[in-house]
Amino acid sequence: MVSPLPDPEVADEAPSEPYLTPYDNKRVAMYMWLLDAAYDDEDWRVVARTVLHIDPEKEPKRAHRAWETHLARARWILKEGYKFLFPSPTTH
Repeated sequence: MVSPLPDPEVADEAPSEPYLTPYDNKRVAMYMWLLDAAYDDEDWRVVARTVLHIDPEKEPKRAHRAWETHLARARWILKEGYKFLFPSPTTH
């Protein structure tokens, strides 16, 4: 896995709101890296260290929870959340 550019600090858990948050908007590249790593079946510990910048050796529970929730959020954005990036056309 190629190391991504440093992202803003990652929360212990990803947002769960049913819309994109400012937190999400700042981390779009990180979400794409997570999806790419999942597609490549990368070990979650490598992804936590490389993408989330959390050491799974020092903080295994935090690293796993952050990886799990941010990957789930990335998948939600891929399936639903992207709609918030593109406003619906209005009819006149």
